This record gives sequence, C-alpha cells and structure tokens, in this order.
Amino acid sequence: MMHLHLFGAQTPTGEALNQQLCSTHSAFPLVAYSRRDPSLLPADFSDPAAFRPGGEPGAPGLWISFGPIWLLAPFLEQLALEHPDCLQSLRGVIACSSSSAITKRFAANRFDRELVARLTTAEDQLIATCRRLELPCRILRPTLIYGRVGPYVDRNLSRLIGLMRRLPLLPLPTHTGLRQPIHASQLAAVALELVCQFTNSGWDPQLPQCIALGGDSELSYAAMLRALQLSLPDTDPARRCRVLSIPTRLFYTAASPLLMQSPKTFEAVLRMGSDLSGFTPSHQLLKAKPQPFPVSPLL
Repeated sequence: MMHLHLFGAQTPTGEALNQQLCSTHSAFPLVAYSRRDPSLLPADFSDPAAFRPGGEPGAPGLWISFGPIWLLAPFLEQLALEHPDCLQSLRGVIACSSSSAITKRFAANRFDRELVARLTTAEDQLIATCRRLELPCRILRPTLIYGRVGPYVDRNLSRLIGLMRRLPLLPLPTHTGLRQPIHASQLAAVALELVCQFTNSGWDPQLPQCIALGGDSELSYAAMLRALQLSLPDTDPARRCRVLSIPTRLFYTAASPLLMQSPKTFEAVLRMGSDLSGFTPSHQLLKAKPQPFPVSPLL
C-alpha cells in the first residue's frame, strides 16, 4: 500500500490535503512531517542526517511537498548521496514550486530575479536527482494561492482584504491585468489527483514535468478585488472600501516615487497591469466542473 509522506503539512494546502484524505476515507496512509510541531514526525530540510522516514517499514512511499522547493531539492540530493537507506522505499515525488518561476523571469529588481533563479535552480536540481534515482517527479507551479484551511490562512489575498479593511478607498489603474487565483483546496486536490494517477497507471507521459497551475476563473485584478469584497459578510469593513479607478498614466506617475524607495514594491505595482494568467485550470486536471472565484473559506 502506497504511503504518502507529506512535507509542509502545516500550510493551508497541506492541511487541505489531509482533510481531503480523511473525508474520502482514503486508503493511502498519510505520514506528516514538521520542523516544529512535536505531534508530527520531525523533518528539517536543513538537517538531512537527522531524517528518519516514518510509516510502515519497507512500504512504498510517495513524497508530497508543499514546503520551499529550494530547501527540498538539496535535502533530497543530500539524502541520495549520504543516506540512501532513507530513500529505499521512495517511488516518486510531487513538489510545489511557484508560477513566479515564469512570471518574474524578466523582472528589473534584484529580489525577484534572485527568486526566479532560486526556484528554477531548485527545480532543475530536484529533477536531476530524481532522474539519477530513477524516480518519477512532477512539479506544480501554482499561481496566486489563497484561502483558509483549518487554522492556516494564505498570505496573499488575505493581506489585500486586510488592506481594504483599513483604507476608505483603494486606487487602481484603469487597466488591470488578468489573474487566475487558486484556492489551497484546489491545489491539494490536484496533488491528490496526481497521487491517484500515479498509483493506478502512472502519470500521463504527455503531462509536463513542470505544471503551471491556476484556478478556474480568469479575472482582472480589479474584478478580483470586487469579487473578494462581495464574498465577505455585509458587516465586514472591507466591503466599505471603495475601489477607485484612475487613469493608468496618472496612477503610475503617482506611484513613481516608489522606484527610489523600493524598486521591488514599484515593480509589484507595475504588475497590476500584467496578465498573470493562462495557466492550466485546476478543473481540467481534476476532470470536474469549474469552481467560480472565490472558493470558500477565505479567512
């Protein structure tokens, strides 16, 4: 019986995968790891020598990681080189990267360029290690992850909602680019679908090794904010924030002082006008009906 070894269990997506396994009475035993939680098995990506795989000894295992891929990749490589006995039962790897590896390739600021390099270097390292070990590997590159699952909440759209709760109005350029946010539960469902495919007949060879993944709705940045507002209770202060559309040139002119203060923040403002969409929608991989944005729960 295939054991699922979950890294990043204390994230919205990790918790969502755990809940989905429980709700479906899955036959896959789950082995969850944590760097801090003593109720879970210990696993510290910075200390591969201390790692001891859990689960039934000798049972085939599939790794699923929602932790930082730039820490996972060297962790697996060090285990392969120095502690191969820990990987004797490993049959495959599903890892989570980020669509930033694609969308920030041509960033002007150093922080984003270094992020792209860190992501792509880790992806290449993970793929190379799995190839040497003759292990199948799939890497998910999700776009904007949002939502609450159990005690865990995202740090993306929840911050925007927090901002709208504090501000009476939020200025946006007239033209805003498209977004394709994905709920943590959708990302977990895709990972679980890959598990089922792998155990039944293996992964479709036509499925790319790195899968750029988004939610089921493509909507403008402004429409995304308005949809978030409408999904909140009438008494939520974020609903009273007015999303104010101002001429695009005027908006970016007003934001230009940020270039001197924080090039990273200024470029994030510029990306409001970029289309960060066109990724594989989660329902396509799940062979299910599309879920309109936003999927609940949010906060």
